[in-house]
Amino acid sequence: MLDGFVEYGYIGLFLASFLAATILPLGSEFVFAGLLAMGMSPWGCVVVASLGNWAGGMTNYYLGQLGKIEWIEKYLKVKQEKIDKMQHWLEGKGASMAFFSFLPVVGDIIALALGYMRANVYIVNFAMFTGKFLRYVLIMYGVSWII
Repeated sequence: MLDGFVEYGYIGLFLASFLAATILPLGSEFVFAGLLAMGMSPWGCVVVASLGNWAGGMTNYYLGQLGKIEWIEKYLKVKQEKIDKMQHWLEGKGASMAFFSFLPVVGDIIALALGYMRANVYIVNFAMFTGKFLRYVLIMYGVSWII
């Protein structure tokens, strides 16, 4: 399935990164590495993947901000207990914790919980993009080193 994303270049990378940042169990790293191996611009891939992943993370934030727990449980398969637990952990730490939304499994829940808590959207945007950008920079250097 992921090889289909590689065929579309930057558009495929954007879509894979966007979908990977939502609750869907998809990893954009394979598409990212595939495009680098094909000779695409490393920094172009970093920017496109970061923007796609950030847009997906902000989608989670806004879904959380809607506050419709029944929708989140039904469509995203995230139980309210997980969101409550994440909210409790995030209390007092603030919107800058969106930096860690790049983490597998918990990153999506961090974004949902920050939206549910109505954390400062400007800080969330900045912190989330910074974390996702730095993650792809590290992946870029790792893949370049291997290739």
